[in-house]
Amino acid sequence: MFLPLSWNFFVIILFTFSHWMVAKASWWSISQLSAVSTRVMCDNVPRLAGKQRQLCQNYPDIMRSIGEGAREGVRECQHRFRYNRWNCSTLQGDSSVFGKSVIKRASREAAFVYAISSAGVVYAITRSCSKGELLDCACDPTKKGKGEDDQGTFDWGGCSDNIKFALDFARRFIDAPEKLERDPRALMNLHNNAAGRRAVRRKMKLECKCHGVSGACNIRTCWKAMEDFQEVGRYLKEMYDTATEVTMNRDRNGLLVSSKKHRKKPSKAHLVYFEKSPDYCSMNPETGSLGTGGRLCNRTSSGPDGCDVMCCGRGYNTMRVRQTSQCECKFQWCCSVECQQCTEVVDVHTCKDSAAEREPDIRHRPRPDQPLIDDPGFQIITHNPAGISRGTRLDDHANVRTRRRAMKRF
Repeated sequence: MFLPLSWNFFVIILFTFSHWMVAKASWWSISQLSAVSTRVMCDNVPRLAGKQRQLCQNYPDIMRSIGEGAREGVRECQHRFRYNRWNCSTLQGDSSVFGKSVIKRASREAAFVYAISSAGVVYAITRSCSKGELLDCACDPTKKGKGEDDQGTFDWGGCSDNIKFALDFARRFIDAPEKLERDPRALMNLHNNAAGRRAVRRKMKLECKCHGVSGACNIRTCWKAMEDFQEVGRYLKEMYDTATEVTMNRDRNGLLVSSKKHRKKPSKAHLVYFEKSPDYCSMNPETGSLGTGGRLCNRTSSGPDGCDVMCCGRGYNTMRVRQTSQCECKFQWCCSVECQQCTEVVDVHTCKDSAAEREPDIRHRPRPDQPLIDDPGFQIITHNPAGISRGTRLDDHANVRTRRRAMKRF
């Protein structure tokens, strides 16, 4: 006799199946291709949906913008999460770019990756339109005649960013593979793709130039312009921090907030996810976590970059190093800048490896740059979670082996 399955269990079965599917966001790998012919590029991007491949071949100039938009999204993602345990690492040569394990898991991180990538494409296409680099679009043709804002009337002029064209093309290209499926993950991806595009539009601003006497603004010429992409990234990071956990509705055609008190559709502006995120403390190929062993941390910070948080309670190592940089720069007439070389001693803190990360089969994982010790009086200190420190003096020039053993810990 079979017991009836609950709807939640049925959704779990769907997720389990979808996690083993090949990642559908393979278009991200366009960001890793060099400047080649359109046909070669389109043929070498794996698992493009039919509509995506058609758009790729018909709009070669826009594909270059899409590649730049994908790279823009990666750069901003890594900038926003540079002080977090998950730092938006990318895998060279992987068609999913961010790692299949991260993409397959329906977590906050996957939500942000989809949103920032979608936003990057909109931003890059819009910018190319305004620069006159594309055959199919230019400045916004609707911004003509008179306009009005809270400061009064103005004349539309200049080149307003044509975000409408970019929004439409990005939606057609990026959403194409998701619309072939109606599973929970496809609905999540579509929602987050749209949230990313909407973020760029939300951050549009009105820029004006005054033409009055002595700079008075009684006569103005204005145009619409995008904010710097960093502002879009900052906004989407806020949406990541307040992301909404969702579930499918009973008709399997939409999303609902998971909270039993608020069974409603999620806000279009917010990012959505189905699964809780891992802690990213230790390397785990199943979750896409690279671990935090060897990551730099801030000993005095109580935020996500602090050693207590970043190192997950494992403790950290401290290296006292000598750093040389340019300082006391002065402008010399004419026309150069001359600087002094200044040296300072700083403490660099790095997280200890977890027990699993010390296994030989993962010794080749990415690690931070290793600073060099060039002074015999410097010291390496190991900080244990209990607060007990152990120091190793490196003041014997002849004891090269001791130095090398100490350096291996980093």
